[in-house]
Amino acid sequence: MKWKQIGDIIVLNKETEKPERFLKMKGVNSVVKIERIQGKTRKPKIKVLAGTKTETIHKENKCLFKLDVATIMWSKGNTYERMRIPRLIKDGETIVDMFAGIGYFSIPIAVHANPKMVYAIEINPTAYHYLKENIKLNKVQDKIKPILGDSKIIAPKLKADRILMGYVVKTHHYLDSALKCLKKDGILHYHETAPDKIKFERPIRRIKKAASPRKVKILKKRIIKKYSPGVWHVVIDAKID
Repeated sequence: MKWKQIGDIIVLNKETEKPERFLKMKGVNSVVKIERIQGKTRKPKIKVLAGTKTETIHKENKCLFKLDVATIMWSKGNTYERMRIPRLIKDGETIVDMFAGIGYFSIPIAVHANPKMVYAIEINPTAYHYLKENIKLNKVQDKIKPILGDSKIIAPKLKADRILMGYVVKTHHYLDSALKCLKKDGILHYHETAPDKIKFERPIRRIKKAASPRKVKILKKRIIKKYSPGVWHVVIDAKID
């Protein structure tokens, strides 16, 4: 049985006998099981096994994230990536986070770097609610502008030194919009899920095709985690002239 702790909530991948035993752990108030992940917004369907609350505040890398595990996904597998990105930010950058969620990347960037502004776009009203809450919670109102809407429409209206595309499965459908937004010599962080044999080749090919005739320099390619049997979640860092 696998489990993870999000704030004061234990999240299990399957039911267990006497789930209330987890309540004896320090700082644990509820135990839930994720039954499945649903739809485009990857909304979890959960079952509460012990305790009652599903809303919590999770602390990671000196950042606070308020969320409801009944409505919002939290991936422990992305922890390193959430720490890596802020280290790359140069002072005064304008950043567009095309799939901001509750602020998974925008919050750490604002807390640990010194951007001019992060435009955090989110289409899901529930996630957008928590994004705004987390901006206040971390006191970074001067560094993040939350925007509710479709990044495919909103991003081309902005100009960015760096773009985050931290979504998977259909991210490539948003590449054209991202590149319309990206300044000359801007940096793109592109996430994709791809089969093992083409885990880097396919996302790189898609970036180059969307960017043409602009030149693309691949700065880094990295496996984030296993997504499903034979499929990997990867990220490509690319500089676009």
